[in-house]
Amino acid sequence: MGRRIGRGLRGGEVIGLCGALGSGKTHLVKGIAAGAGAADCGQVTSPTFVIVNEYAGRLEIYHIDAYRLHSAAEFEMIGFDDYCHAGSVVLIEWADKVESILRGIDHIIIELEHAGETKRGIHIRNLPDYIGC
Repeated sequence: MGRRIGRGLRGGEVIGLCGALGSGKTHLVKGIAAGAGAADCGQVTSPTFVIVNEYAGRLEIYHIDAYRLHSAAEFEMIGFDDYCHAGSVVLIEWADKVESILRGIDHIIIELEHAGETKRGIHIRNLPDYIGC
């Protein structure tokens, strides 16, 4: 699913990922990055401690982890606005922590949930038709 989403991205998209620990957020980001042409998807890791990882592909991919952020103001201070442009895709893990900022922009929400030991439920809202999942 992640690869299909990544292949359909045009640039300028912001994708918020929500779900419990271990629900597959980072794994989905790996697939999206691969679909968007990231050179080495093996380097896609959770940016929990560095907050933002960047991956080069046919689009600039910014992978933000809001888990350790304490406020929406902190999120803005990492330069969120600078990452959002026509040639980029911004992927935000723990997007529910910065929901107040995301309300002001058009964004895709992907919610992941445990649906068994090896299964996940995925709910996608606001997915543009051109992505076609």
